[in-house]
Amino acid sequence: MLNKKKIVVILPAYNAEKTLKKTFSEIPHDIVDAVILTDDYSTDQTVSEAKKIGIQYIIEHTENMGYGANQKSCYKKALDINADIIVMLHPDYQYNPKLIPAMCSLIANDVFKVVLGSRILGKSALKGGMPVYKYISNRFLTLIQNILMGQKLSEYHTGYRCFSAEVLKDIPFQKNSNDFIFDNQLLAQLCYNGIDIGEISCPAKYEKESSSINFSRSVKYGLGVLGVSIKYFLQKVGFQFKLFKKS
Repeated sequence: MLNKKKIVVILPAYNAEKTLKKTFSEIPHDIVDAVILTDDYSTDQTVSEAKKIGIQYIIEHTENMGYGANQKSCYKKALDINADIIVMLHPDYQYNPKLIPAMCSLIANDVFKVVLGSRILGKSALKGGMPVYKYISNRFLTLIQNILMGQKLSEYHTGYRCFSAEVLKDIPFQKNSNDFIFDNQLLAQLCYNGIDIGEISCPAKYEKESSSINFSRSVKYGLGVLGVSIKYFLQKVGFQFKLFKKS
C-alpha cells in the first residue's frame, strides 16, 4: 500500500512463460498488495509458471479472446477485490516493473488519476530496440491524436499504465474492442471524461521474447487508432458515440 491505497498489478498474458518469472520477481511486492494474471489461452506453460511462482489470482480464458478481452478480465477482477490503484504491466518484460512505486505514488498522493510509462520521453525507444517503423508510426499517430483530441501526450501506445480505480469505474470499458485498439479506446474515454494524464519516462526493452504484433496487424491497429480519434473529435462537436457514454 501507499497512503493506505490498495495496489493491484494486472498481467494480461499470452505465451509469457519465458519472461513471466523475471517480470514477477521485479515487481515491488513490499507495496503491491495483489497480482492478477489473465491467460488468454496460451499455447505454452504460462499458467503452470504463474502457479509455480505464486501469483495470487489466475484467470484462464477457455479460448483466445484477444488482448482487449484479456484486460477486461483483469480490470474486472481488480475492481472486484477492491483495488484503489491498478497497474497494467505486460509480463513480457518489455517494461521495467521497478517503476511501479514512482507511478503509483503520483496517484496515491493525488497528483494524477492516470499515469503512463512512456517509451518516447527521453531517448530510450530506439536505443532499447524499438523497430524504426514502429517508432515513426508511434510519433505520427500520437501527433494526429493530440491534434484531434486536444491533448499533449508523448505517446498513446504504451502498455504500461497506472490507474486510480475510481476512473475505471466511470467509463464503459467493457464495451470496448477485444482487440489491440482497446488501449486507445480506454485513453480516449478517460480524456473525454476530463481526466488529466501524467507520464514518466520508461526505458524500452525489445528482446526476442518480448511480444509484438506483425506488420499487417500494426496497420489495422493504426487505422483503428485514427478512427477512435476522429470519433472523439466528432463527439466533441455534437455527434454521439456509445464509446464515450459513461457506464
